[in-house]
Parts: sequence; structure tokens; C-alpha cells
Amino acid sequence: MDVVAERKPEHRKVTTLAALNANQQAAIRKIPAEVDAVVEPLEATRPNAIFTGQARFDAEQARIFRRFPVPVTLSALLPEPGMVTAHEGYGVPLMIARAKSGEIKAFVNACQHKGSKLLEDCEVHKRGRVTCPYHAWTYGIDGKLIGVARNEAFLNLDKDKRGLVELPAREWGGVIYVQLDGNPNPDWSQLSDQIAADFASLGIPDAHVYGRKTFELKANWKVILEPFLEGYHVQRLHAASIGDLFQDAPNIVDMFGVNIRQVSGRIGYVPAMLDEDPAQNIHKLVTHAYTAFPNCVVVTSQYYTSVMILMPRAAGRTTVEYFMLTPGAPTTDKAREVFARSYELILNVFGGEDFRAAEISQVGLEAGVPRETVYCGLESNIVRYYEALEALL
Repeated sequence: MDVVAERKPEHRKVTTLAALNANQQAAIRKIPAEVDAVVEPLEATRPNAIFTGQARFDAEQARIFRRFPVPVTLSALLPEPGMVTAHEGYGVPLMIARAKSGEIKAFVNACQHKGSKLLEDCEVHKRGRVTCPYHAWTYGIDGKLIGVARNEAFLNLDKDKRGLVELPAREWGGVIYVQLDGNPNPDWSQLSDQIAADFASLGIPDAHVYGRKTFELKANWKVILEPFLEGYHVQRLHAASIGDLFQDAPNIVDMFGVNIRQVSGRIGYVPAMLDEDPAQNIHKLVTHAYTAFPNCVVVTSQYYTSVMILMPRAAGRTTVEYFMLTPGAPTTDKAREVFARSYELILNVFGGEDFRAAEISQVGLEAGVPRETVYCGLESNIVRYYEALEALL
């Protein structure tokens, strides 16, 4: 999903085939030429209730989004010690900080005096402490209570016992995961080491956050996710934008538990292109699309990488946080132009096309039509993902 391929930012970093890990390279070398790609027909359906039913939504919340750690934000958003941000995408007030040690910390964003939010916006701040706006209790970004206004007025107040409530957190391939229910022994088993290695090879942990936007959508999170698992819609929904860049063919798919990696060739792709120039940007030839458990989408492009976290808020409501990552900040006028045009394009494609399609689909689904959704061979990844997800339910 690129823009203006003829205009290249100067001195930009590129990802070559050799820069990817061996597993990624092997998957890419399986991609057939466009003319040799074959679509296998598929017969599969899913009931309307998985997108509209309260019982299904409640089961997903209990058995996935509260049982397992979930993605909250990106390491790249907090690249330096002392950086802190608030997050409320899952309906839980969080404060995510990078401590002086470099370790990521997650806390409930609530003062231990009367529960007031410490950070009231979701911007990134650089500071060594945070102060409650209500009664000015002050905490270090390691969560310790370090100052109480009029401390002498409290009898037997032990600051060591009034630190912020910490939640288990971990960085995984450049994505920050948090155990929302506070379980001190989180189950990390659904996170794949291979996917984390792939994200590292793609430069996600050390990328630059060029752009970031939050969308509040009237659609089930899976309805929003589906287009990023299939190629059936691309030449149709995106006919006026990016459809002519992508072939209408199945992807090479690998599953790592409830994590999916898809790789596909661009229009006109033939395998010999991989070895024509060892220094070429592999993203000019191949697109990677990942669904990382359970709701993180990563899509590569020639100049940038898109990352989305789809956070369910109700059966028919989802918060989506979009990040456009680049290898570094633009340093030339040409790079600034390309990145700016890329950002505008991708927000229009995802926001105006993919997300719009999800919302207008949700309207019909909530009216009870269709009673079951039918999937074709170009949508087989959706079925694979649902089967893995349903095994956890």
C-alpha cells in the first residue's frame, strides 16, 4: 500500500531479503508467479451471532481479552527512559511508562488517594514523575508514591504501601502487551517467538512513529479485522485507490498458534525478481500481513509499516489505534513529502474504505442479514483464524 513509487526518500533505510530472518525468507521463496497462482474453492460459513451477539462478546472478553495479555501500544511510542503515556482503548485506564532502567511498566492510571486519573490525555510525555491533578499526590514513573501534599495531616500513612497498581507487561516484537485483569501469573503462551522475530527483522521495535490516529468504529472487531486476512476485497473495495498494485491471488500462509503470517507478491511478481538486485527493498516486491494474537494487524509497505490494534468495546463498537511506522524520521524534503503523502493515503484507504466497509456491513448484520456469512477460497485465512480463536473459547 504505497504511494508514488518513483519518488524515493534520500538516504532512507531499506529492508532487503537478506535482512529478513531465514523463516521469513523461506516463506517468500514459496510465493508463485502471479500467473501460476491457484485459488482453491472453499465452503465455510460463520453465524451472524459471532459479530452481533452479546453472549459471544462476553465470552471473548472473559476467555481472551481478560484471560491473556493483550496488545496495548508499541515500543516505538516510548523509545526513551522517562517516557509515559495513558491508554484507555480497552475501557481500562492504563498508564504505560518506560522506566529509567529501560523496562516497560504498566499501571492502572488511578491515584491511590481517590482514584483520580494521573494522566488525562493519551499523548506521550517525557518526565520523571506524575502528579495527581486532584490533591497533588506524586508518583515516580516506576509507580512509587514519592510525595503527599500535607503529609503531616495523615495518621500512619505508609507511602510504600500506596504505590500505583502495577499490571504485568512485556515487550514482544516491538508490541507492548499487558495483562488487563492484573493476574500476577499471566499466560504468555499465545505469543509466538517466530512472529516476534519477524517483527524484529522488519524493524518494528526500533521504528519511528511517524503518525498515529485513533478511530471509534461502529462495528464488531472481527468485521474490521476480516479484510486484513483476505485479498478478495482489494481489487474491488480499493479499485479507485490501491487495487491495481495487488494481484488477486492467495497468499502464502503460516500459522504460529493463533498468529497468522501472510506473504504475497505484488502485481506482475515472478520469483526471479527476488535475486535480480540483492540491495533492493523487498517491500517493493512482497507484502507481509500479520494478525498477531489476538487483535494486532501489521501490514508492510515500501516506505512504511502500518500497525493497528483493534480493541473491542461492545459487540458492535471497536476502538482502533493506527500507527504509521517509518525506519526513521524524515530528514529531507523528498522524504517528508513521500511520508506525508503516504500517511494521507493510508488513512484514506483504511479509514475511508476498509473501516467504512466494516461499519456498513455491521448495519446489515445487526438487522439479521445475512443469517450466516459465507467465505470463499480467497478468504480462507479468516476461517483459519476463527478456528484457532474458537479453540480458546
